[in-house]
Amino acid sequence: MDALVALGGGFAAALSPMNLAMAVVGALLGTLVGVLPGLGPTAAIALLFPLTTVLAPVPAIIMLSGIYYGAMYGGSTTAILLNIPGEVASVPTCLDGYPLAQQGRGGVALGVAAIGSFVAGTLGVIALTFFAPPLADRALWFGPPEYFGLMVLAFTVIASLSGGSLVRGFAMAMLGYFVSLIGLGPSTAEPRFTFGWEPLMGGVEFIALVVGLFAIAEVFLGLEEARVAIATKLRNVFPRAADLRQALPAILRGTGIGFVLGLLPGCAPGVTVFLAYDAEKKLAREPERFGRGAIEGVAAPESANNATSSAGFIPLLALGIPASPPLAVLLGGLMVYGLQPGPLLFERNADFAWTVIASFYVGNVILLLLNLPLIGMWVWLTRIPYGILGPVILLLAFLGAYSARNSMLDVGVSLVCGIAGYLLRKYQWPLAPLLLAYMLGPLLEKYLLQSLSMSGGSPLIFFQRGVALALLLGAALLLVLSLVIVHYASQRVRETTAEEMAL
Repeated sequence: MDALVALGGGFAAALSPMNLAMAVVGALLGTLVGVLPGLGPTAAIALLFPLTTVLAPVPAIIMLSGIYYGAMYGGSTTAILLNIPGEVASVPTCLDGYPLAQQGRGGVALGVAAIGSFVAGTLGVIALTFFAPPLADRALWFGPPEYFGLMVLAFTVIASLSGGSLVRGFAMAMLGYFVSLIGLGPSTAEPRFTFGWEPLMGGVEFIALVVGLFAIAEVFLGLEEARVAIATKLRNVFPRAADLRQALPAILRGTGIGFVLGLLPGCAPGVTVFLAYDAEKKLAREPERFGRGAIEGVAAPESANNATSSAGFIPLLALGIPASPPLAVLLGGLMVYGLQPGPLLFERNADFAWTVIASFYVGNVILLLLNLPLIGMWVWLTRIPYGILGPVILLLAFLGAYSARNSMLDVGVSLVCGIAGYLLRKYQWPLAPLLLAYMLGPLLEKYLLQSLSMSGGSPLIFFQRGVALALLLGAALLLVLSLVIVHYASQRVRETTAEEMAL
């Protein structure tokens, strides 16, 4: 009941003209950038993050969240119409969405994706409303050793973000941690890895790093690949009753799979969508329809995608653990505004937390109302030549990097990171572990130093406190579980790809 009362207050604030406008703008911008070929939710948030720096914390985070779930939906447009997955989570949508588009039913596929995203997102936020505060309350008495255990637990995410090579994933995590060390040390304030250059005393700017690694790198890749649109004529947009009857069970199953697995740190949408797609194919009476235009093949992964995204807000807000790269960027946004997600968020910033949660309900409705009528416009945007689109995105990225600290150094950093990100992506080195380690590395160091200070330098403190020990053991267990899930999902991807090639 307390949660419902607090949520009511959150709705009153979320529906204020300013916050409502930011939810609309965020959902629209996020969908727009998500629709652009090659740009996924992480790049969308990174590219548009600077726009929020002129706002107060509440409307800024509402806008960032809108960008996030708008971009999560927008990626399905390029997957269905262009057969271009913006990220791994969009790959299963391509398998049946693109054949549907070739059959002239691309509008139906986009409509089912929008409805599935709405249902999954709303159910996920309902669960967030009731799960996040109790989880935060039980963690209020956490001390530095427990927080250190949480950070170790969060690092298990690297296993599922490493792609096909754990060695490369952990190598990129080490690189990200090294980048986070540049600047002044947290305990001694001594310069580290600045090489005597004063501009580096402030460290590597978060926005410049993310804009470079994701937005600029994606532009370089898009220009190199000379991405083009296909001629697709939409016969209709709104699914028929028969389509909805066929898609609804898949939507509910995808939502369940995505939400339950999304609660596990490290189980990102890129994993759950494949599991949801595989489950539908195994349950289907005619599994041979999959890969040739099965509506369930769009409904299940899109629902799992959004359910996992909603579930990811529970460990993010309650424990400060980001379950995916976009949420890691959102974590950075919260920290930029001085809001540390974790056990104290619902106690010290309850009005903020409940307003943001209420804005998720509003945002899901806005997303549905915006995107069903605007599908035709998204189709038109995907036909803009990438030779024109790429330079525009590049200009916006440089402006965003500069606006963070009004520094040309950050522009240079973003360009260097863009070139590095382009090369790393080209040779299939995962970027997500780098970003995650950059975000979590300083926190891990901080809580380690505080814990050792409490114990007089003895590491036994982590084994003498029950919760800290449980978290460390949980991290080991989740690491093994993540490895099993990643292995299974990778095996299913290979099998699905082999089946597609055989066809």
